[in-house]
Amino acid sequence: MDNAVAAKPALPLVEPASFAERLKALPMRSKLTMGLGLAALAGLMIAMTLWSSQGDYKVLYANLSDKDGGAVIAQLSQMNVPYKHSDAGNAILVPAAQVHDLRLKLATAGLPKGSVNGYELMDSARFGQTQFQERLTFQRGLEGELIRSITSLAAVEDARVHLALPNQNGFFREQQKPSASVLLTLRAGRTLDRAQIAGIVHLVSSSVPELDPKAVSVLDQTGALLTASSDGSQAAGLDAQQLQYVNQIESGYTKRIMDLLEPIVGRDNLRATVTADVDFSQSEATSEEFKPNQGADASVAIRSQQTSEQTGSTGATATGIPGAASNQPPLAATAPLSGASQPLQAAQGGSAGNSTGRRDATTNYEIDKTVRVTRNASGNVRRLSAAVVLNNRSVTDAKGKTKQEPLPPEELEKITSLVRETIGYKENRGDTVKVINAPFKVDDVKPVDVPLWKQPEVIDMLRAAAVPGGLVLLALVVFFGMIRPTIKAATAPPPPPAQGANLDAVVDDAQTLEASETPALPAPRSDDRLANARQLAKENPAAVANIVRGWMNGEAPAKG
Repeated sequence: MDNAVAAKPALPLVEPASFAERLKALPMRSKLTMGLGLAALAGLMIAMTLWSSQGDYKVLYANLSDKDGGAVIAQLSQMNVPYKHSDAGNAILVPAAQVHDLRLKLATAGLPKGSVNGYELMDSARFGQTQFQERLTFQRGLEGELIRSITSLAAVEDARVHLALPNQNGFFREQQKPSASVLLTLRAGRTLDRAQIAGIVHLVSSSVPELDPKAVSVLDQTGALLTASSDGSQAAGLDAQQLQYVNQIESGYTKRIMDLLEPIVGRDNLRATVTADVDFSQSEATSEEFKPNQGADASVAIRSQQTSEQTGSTGATATGIPGAASNQPPLAATAPLSGASQPLQAAQGGSAGNSTGRRDATTNYEIDKTVRVTRNASGNVRRLSAAVVLNNRSVTDAKGKTKQEPLPPEELEKITSLVRETIGYKENRGDTVKVINAPFKVDDVKPVDVPLWKQPEVIDMLRAAAVPGGLVLLALVVFFGMIRPTIKAATAPPPPPAQGANLDAVVDDAQTLEASETPALPAPRSDDRLANARQLAKENPAAVANIVRGWMNGEAPAKG
């Protein structure tokens, strides 16, 4: 037997069939790095999902007291609801999707306790409560219902009502009348007119029995008394309606001046203001005049007339010559209509002797009477003062250069006359009109170039995108730094095989080991090649020995 060794065909180098097998063949360090990267990426995805679902916060309650705010926060913590405060700390914010549910749940728990309670206080009456406690509960419920009604007004933000309800006794003269005080917190920029204040007073007085509207006091948050005092006089200064009336008068006159002069001098070359002195005092005068009937033809109206006549006789005998004259009837009365009556005359031919007589006449006549009541109107304009400032006129010369020139005195006089006619100038009323010409100072306002990164809109956008942007950036770092290298190592193709890599076994005879006719596979990884070489040495040690011997002798392998 020759020294030739039967050469076996070279074993093909087979790589792992799937990605899982390649991944399994990686070192433990690479596997651990990839596992940590996947876990970190999953955590970042969960954090991003939670942030996106709870990122929009809305106000749950605002302007709570410290006690109510602490109770609400404690309840939210017990319910495992995330919350945060606003910048000013006056509001509690919760996720927008849970606002309505949380309000209902907190209302069931009786929070916040600072909310206004009405007649529902009577539903929780305790057994054995005294009459004083029952009256106090009723008063608290009545105050709460009034607060609910008053705060429903658009201009009222909050209100407090204090009722003074005295105890009623059996003595009518000793009974005290109830009274009420209302403290209003108005919204910013809102006021109440007379009609609204009167409506609040009427609401409170109508809700409490025997409460006089004059016994209701209404104040605002500044402590100003909005209702009239008990004697009917107004508080010091003008009320909101009077101020509004004065402003309307002044703005009306100012608008008239502006509309009249703007076409003449230009829109931006005119400034005007009007001050009105308005008299809101009210006065009333009553006069009575008595006049007698004048003239001879004046009709006389008799109111009453009374006549009284008394006669008496002592029974004296008749005297004189009897005849026809003594038997005639008495003559007609000739007493004047006015003046003293004539004394009684004795009958003609009779004796006045011892006879007596008396006559009284009383006549009352109507006298002319005139009653005149004069009430002065309220809100009369006592004086007007108008001030107008005109800018210099712009004149362009032949060279195109523009310069400012003052207005001539004649034109100023014409404009003054126009302003007087516009406001209804009255010299006897003390009105004044002043029109002057002065150059307007134009401030050279340079546009402020705010950098893009300092603009409020950009800052808000960056703040809103900071959290999601940071999470996305961290996820990219984890993916490209921990996960992608491992995947790349598992899916990287092996390097191409070097030329002359076919295994030729040269033996003593001229037989040469033919290379495998199987197509060349991609070069396996270093670990795979080492494993294949070991397997070949175990299965064909003679061929491996000949190859090593040829390498040591510097002989090139024979080519068939």
